[in-house]
Amino acid sequence: MNWDHTAYNDASDSPYDSCPNSTEQHCSPALKSPSAYRFSWFDWFCLWYPPGWLILFNRHWQHYHDDPEGWNWLDYMLFLIPGGFYLASLIRWLRLGGRAPRSEGGEVNPAYQQAFQDEILRPIVQHYFRAELHQLEHLPATGPVVVVMNHAGMAFPWDFISLGWLLKQERNWVIQPLAHTIFFDHPWLNWWLPPSWPQVLGGVRAERQSFEVAVANAETKTVVLYAPEGWRGLIKGWRQRYQLTTFDPSFIQVSDRHQVPILPVTCIGNESLHPWAWNFKTLARWIKLPLFPISLLMVAFVLFPSMGVWAMRSRLKYTVQPLYQPWQEAGVTAPDQPKRSHAYQQAQALRSQLQDQLNQLRSNAESK
Repeated sequence: MNWDHTAYNDASDSPYDSCPNSTEQHCSPALKSPSAYRFSWFDWFCLWYPPGWLILFNRHWQHYHDDPEGWNWLDYMLFLIPGGFYLASLIRWLRLGGRAPRSEGGEVNPAYQQAFQDEILRPIVQHYFRAELHQLEHLPATGPVVVVMNHAGMAFPWDFISLGWLLKQERNWVIQPLAHTIFFDHPWLNWWLPPSWPQVLGGVRAERQSFEVAVANAETKTVVLYAPEGWRGLIKGWRQRYQLTTFDPSFIQVSDRHQVPILPVTCIGNESLHPWAWNFKTLARWIKLPLFPISLLMVAFVLFPSMGVWAMRSRLKYTVQPLYQPWQEAGVTAPDQPKRSHAYQQAQALRSQLQDQLNQLRSNAESK
């Protein structure tokens, strides 16, 4: 396979020498290194060896940030062998004086977000998930906009991450994905990923107040990625992979209140990110997670816990739908109908439309 390494290794013109925004506060904290991260042969190996994905994320972070409590090279080598992650975690725990890594607060850093997209996400999205974006004529010229999409669940949210990268390439938008609170709070993630990693990359807590603030403060180059199925989409098993669950009406209400349009997107291929999985609810409650997927792949996960950020190779095909503006339908509300009830009806009507689109896309794909 002919890889174009130069697309990821050109350090002659680093985009991190100056702030991409007009105010200096958006660039803090400053990045440690002014030179671009060079995607080496070891990084290509990690891309195609599932236990190595966690190494990619942490190595890239450490290139631009001081991370004295993070993983080191001995740990990385242990990641690559069965059971080695447990030994690496023990060594790191002892190195930290018998405690867990500190969880630090953070703020979005556009410079690092751009670096991560260019140097890590690009090869993953283009060569591993082979993501495609269709019907670009429906993309608005500017934001702000709330992008809603069917979510695969049962895996690290690569369907949303890949969509964000594609939208960034088309419109140079600032991407703010809503992420489940486990990505900010769960102690497992403090071991796996660098401190404040989700916040620095622009993640927004999937909570009503945080969502409202993100949309209210959105500027012309901002898009907020939102999964309208919420937790119901996360826990869908393999049998329900093509069925959209009930949409939470909050995104309709927030869109209407701030008159920020909704851009619906359908995705096929994301059901294969973690195939043949079902949710073990009892174990999920015991370890305080919204889900605990069970499948044949979990045997490999037990041996290689660093695979928690990995997903199966797939071909993600996104189809952009026409822009939707809920406030334009305000006039159809009955005088005695509560606003939430009307928003719920709008949300389910949109769900039905997207379900029809998914069914049609599946039918077209199967007929080829």
